[in-house]
Formats: sequence, C-alpha cells, structure tokens
Amino acid sequence: MSMIPSFFGNNRRGSNSFFDPFSLDVWDPLRELSSLSRDNSAIVNARVDWRETPEAHVFKADLPGLKKEEVKVEIEEDSVLKISGERHVEKEDKNDTWHRVERSSGQFTRKFRLPENVKMDQVKAAMENGVLTVTVPKAETKKPDVKSIQISG
Repeated sequence: MSMIPSFFGNNRRGSNSFFDPFSLDVWDPLRELSSLSRDNSAIVNARVDWRETPEAHVFKADLPGLKKEEVKVEIEEDSVLKISGERHVEKEDKNDTWHRVERSSGQFTRKFRLPENVKMDQVKAAMENGVLTVTVPKAETKKPDVKSIQISG
C-alpha cells in the first residue's frame, strides 16, 4: 500500500472529489496516515458517485456490510448533504483463532455542497445491497415572463 496519496484518483471518469467545487472533502495528510495505521481506510474514505440528471442530483455510496440503521443522511446549513455512519468491529470470541483481518471498521463522513437549484425538502434516501442512493430533486427553473408592449405612434 502506497503512503503517497493520489491526487488524480482511480475512478472511471479520471477525476477526484478533491477537484470538485461542490465537494467539501479536503485532503488531510495526517488523516491519511492515521487511517492507514488503523487499517480502516476503506470505510473512512467511502466512495460516492454524484450524477446529475435533468430532474435531480443522485448520489450513490458503496457501504458494504452496513445496515440502514448504521447510516445517517442529513442536510446541514440548508445546502450541505452529509452522509455518515460507522461499522463496528466484530465481537471476538476467546476460542476463535484469527488468521487474517482485512475487513475495515470505523466511522466515515462525506459532505457535498449542493447547488442552489435543489428542493431540500424533498430529499430521499434508500439503501439496497450495501449501496446508499440519495436523490436530491432539482427545482424547476422559472422562465422569465415576457410581456409584449404595444408601440404607440
């Protein structure tokens, strides 16, 4: 595992939330190092896709092994979508012999600043097969009223 963070990411689109103007995620090298030492970086850095359709902003987060009761979706400051949760360490039995521990545990929080054209009061969230989907509907853009003026003369 490399100790050097990737600024370019490895997702399909070749971009990373580090460069996303709406994302509140900021790279913190000390947090990176501490997460590597605790071996829980997979859940701490939960992967989220943000897609915009004509009707809504759709967020999909991979949260394998989490139940919906262990995840929170909140709106902060009327414009920030916050997705957070925690995976607890499995209870150990004294009679068990562990050969390998690779599954991650710990807390995670992701925040995204939403654009102004959304309906904050109609946000919906659903969880299925370890994938959280948050849908933030867009407000209809009001077209300017055009009033025809008679020209006298």
